[in-house]
Amino acid sequence: MEYFYVPPSYVSPPHLTIDGEEFQHLSHVMRKEPGDEIRVVDGKGNVYDVRIIDIVKREARCEITAHRIMENEPNISVTLAAGIVKNGARFDFLVEKATELGVRSIVPLATERTIPQHAKTERWQKLAIAAMKQSGRCVLPRVLPLTPFSRFIAKAGDAGAEHVPSQHAPFKLIPHEKETARTLREALASGPKDTVLCIGPEGGFSDQEVDQAVQAGFLPVSLGPRRLRTETATLAALAMVLT
Repeated sequence: MEYFYVPPSYVSPPHLTIDGEEFQHLSHVMRKEPGDEIRVVDGKGNVYDVRIIDIVKREARCEITAHRIMENEPNISVTLAAGIVKNGARFDFLVEKATELGVRSIVPLATERTIPQHAKTERWQKLAIAAMKQSGRCVLPRVLPLTPFSRFIAKAGDAGAEHVPSQHAPFKLIPHEKETARTLREALASGPKDTVLCIGPEGGFSDQEVDQAVQAGFLPVSLGPRRLRTETATLAALAMVLT
């Protein structure tokens, strides 16, 4: 069944409303009509089976026929902080796949080796919505605005901080190509826990940035002997953290 997304404020049982780009997709692409049944998620874990009862101008009014809370989310909360890259399409890919894998929030980082003009927070949030629906998730990761690296790591250890949706002090990891003493798999040996994962941009983090992260409580880890692109390192690390 086709998934559609509405913010929680659009849900007022026993009805909900679909408008904006989701309505355009429903009405003009999928050609849905009154009487058709669809599935709607609110990005907070709720899924609704609904019947379209009316389509007027720029919105569809729907009747909720069933409601449940999805339980397909990871048992841990993972925040991904990644340096944005020169090729915008590659960061688009990163956002899409990180959402599919189950991250709870995504923080684009401005580091010494990033190109800030490629930051497109609104676009990345829309990509996260699409990836959430495609993968059958009902929790929408929040994509935060571009954040300076130093500001992020200074607050990343605060439980409940805006960019770290965890009620406990998270496990903070920073993969780095010069780290040889500890692999990510070894660091995760103690079992799953809420995690902040900091991935470098093209060229990686500078030595000064890594030192700054270590002072803030981040643990340097290795992803292996090869130099990986930002999006490759992200997927490799998330696959280990989330499984």
